[in-house]
Amino acid sequence: MKNKLCGIGEALIDFIPDVKGERLKDVPSFTRVAGGAPANVIGAVTKLGIPSKMLTKLGDDPFGDYIIDVLNDAGIDTSNIERDQEGETALAFVSLAADGNRDFKFYRKNSADLRYSVDDIPENILDDCGMIHFCSVDLVESPMKEAHKKLIDMAIEQGVKVSFDPNLRFSLWDDLDALKKTVNDFIPYADIIKISDEELEFITGKTDIKDAVPDLLSGRAKYVIYTKGADGAEIYTKDGVVEAPGYSIDVRDTTGAGDSFIGAFLFCILRDEIDDLDSVSKDKLYEYLDFANAYAANTSTKEGALAAMATMDEIQEWIKNRK
Repeated sequence: MKNKLCGIGEALIDFIPDVKGERLKDVPSFTRVAGGAPANVIGAVTKLGIPSKMLTKLGDDPFGDYIIDVLNDAGIDTSNIERDQEGETALAFVSLAADGNRDFKFYRKNSADLRYSVDDIPENILDDCGMIHFCSVDLVESPMKEAHKKLIDMAIEQGVKVSFDPNLRFSLWDDLDALKKTVNDFIPYADIIKISDEELEFITGKTDIKDAVPDLLSGRAKYVIYTKGADGAEIYTKDGVVEAPGYSIDVRDTTGAGDSFIGAFLFCILRDEIDDLDSVSKDKLYEYLDFANAYAANTSTKEGALAAMATMDEIQEWIKNRK
């Protein structure tokens, strides 16, 4: 069975503050870490043992070189990442509150990833893939948005599963109505949808996930995953809901926590070669959610995103020690 994960979207550099509890303007120094939600997700899957590939475009600059090096070191297939002479590699500066939560300032007005186009997608790119994953950051009007549409169409035509985590970044959109419309335009094409408690009302207009689920499951979706941070996660299917509690930890940095969660969940689907998502038992879904909760919690005990994500041996040892 084809089980590689293909991610499409932004890969960028997060500059993480060297001190917590400061407003961004007061942070004296930063440490660079490779990030970008789709890259983080496929990074988690790869570190856990399932191969992955990334579709994006980076600037032909030292920041792009750094990202390529980090993704290669993580085992991600970077052979389909394009380099661009006119666009620049995107940057994000992050400030961390004392509780580990973040504020972002993005530098991507001439971002190379938005220049990735339908012509950059190889015809055979999904021949070894069981799933694609994407987010909303690169769905602004651009060649990259059209590339997303093409890849999703290819996936559906070839029977490859589609995973969508909106991962909203409001500061990147001039028109929040356009963001809401765009996310809701793409949701019906996803087999797996992940929405956080902070995103629910904006995306669906509902404050209770149970009220939102019927509409979310009205398209292709088999799973709606609702994440609640430290309170764990829920997964909704046409047969009901499965809940798994979160893990109590000392939070160091929540950058990449949501990405590591969905990455760990998708890993389980790919590892077990799940062809029919409707066939997975509630006990197995609980197992997947619990593992994803543990993986995200472990990631949050370390700084950075991709660099903080554990290998299978590391997460198994961490879970064992907690028990």
